Amino acid sequence: MLKVFEIRGARELDRLPWFQQRKRAVLPSGEAAQTVAQIVADVATQGDEAVVRYMRQWTDPGFEAGRIRVDPAQIKGALDGLDRALREALQKAIEHVRTYQEHIRPRDPNLLQLDGAELGMRFTPVERVGLAVPGGRAAYPSSVIMLAVPALVAGVATQNLAVATPPPTRTAREPVGDVSPLVLAVCGMLGIERVYRIGGAQGIAAMALGTASVPAVDLIVGPGNVYTQLAKLQLSGVVGIDGFYGPSEILTVADGSADPARVAADLIAQAEHDPGLCFLVAWERSVVEEVDRAVAEQARQRQRHQAIEKSLEQGSAAVLVPDERQAAAVADRIAAEHVNLAVADPEVWLDRLRHGGEFFLGDATPVAAGDYWAGPSHCLPTGTTARFASGVSVYTFLKRSGTVRYRSGLPPEAIDGIARLAQAEGLEGHAASVRARQSRS
Repeated sequence: MLKVFEIRGARELDRLPWFQQRKRAVLPSGEAAQTVAQIVADVATQGDEAVVRYMRQWTDPGFEAGRIRVDPAQIKGALDGLDRALREALQKAIEHVRTYQEHIRPRDPNLLQLDGAELGMRFTPVERVGLAVPGGRAAYPSSVIMLAVPALVAGVATQNLAVATPPPTRTAREPVGDVSPLVLAVCGMLGIERVYRIGGAQGIAAMALGTASVPAVDLIVGPGNVYTQLAKLQLSGVVGIDGFYGPSEILTVADGSADPARVAADLIAQAEHDPGLCFLVAWERSVVEEVDRAVAEQARQRQRHQAIEKSLEQGSAAVLVPDERQAAAVADRIAAEHVNLAVADPEVWLDRLRHGGEFFLGDATPVAAGDYWAGPSHCLPTGTTARFASGVSVYTFLKRSGTVRYRSGLPPEAIDGIARLAQAEGLEGHAASVRARQSRS
């Protein structure tokens, strides 16, 4: 079921349509980008009216302005009605993510004494944060955990967290649907009361620009479809964003030691996202053939087999290369969201690779553990952007500010040096400002 491409090296990826398509997804041009630009402009000038119009067009023909905000009582009701065993599992996942994020949270470094100055760095949380949680086709309570918990650990106040998640996509003939009770229940578990039934580019624009119903935020994070991600890119600068977190994707590097059934199961797990992209990189033809057979067999057994088959046919691929060196080069060029190292010595392979949203070492480590349970957030960069971007973590919600103090005043040599540099740039006022600190004794 996987299309097999046999190439000699990573540079040949550029001629493959599926690779070109992934890179084009993030471009700020094209039909999707133009559509998003119009939506953003309309929300900027028309506020709730535009949000409602686009929610009717894309999600729910009967959407009304009164439905934008979820009643906090509904959040409480969803939490009260949550299955006990499921609540315990969600709580354990929350604890894992919180423990991991607390472990990696940076601390202000000790002051550095340098040429009479005390130099430091302080970390402060972003004040107001919008969390984009996918909806429409499916519900993702796990994304609430993976976005909100790192923000809370960073120090963002619960009352300053807003969740935007759309109700199920429907036609005019279908009954009115609502936001997933599981999503609302997790919001309740985390103390989040500001939840909005909006999504897509209009949801991002509402949180970035503010409307009568949706107060503006300072930072927007979260995964979503291409329209959601392009809206984030277009509004970057108006608000902060995490990055391009588009359709889910996985790349598995496999050698002869890998269990084909396990490798196939991980590929299928991402393919069922609809859309989801799957890539297999190997240098042994037998590995590709065995994994492909396992994918075909397992895909037929999954409930979402139609979505899986669609994902496997559209943009997924197996890449056969001459050797391990080229496999590493190809993996880094693809720079996938999830990178699964199904090899005999995954630690060695981890040292070979530079680019990936998150790495899963060994075929005994399922990517789904990262999606739900392990600790690092599953909100990760896609579309080759892992070359320069990172996944959501406590770092995402922290700002860095340098601090400078000359406790005993500027040393004479510092005054002289700063003044010379300022005058060299033609900024006489800068030079005068440091000379004003010269001792008058």
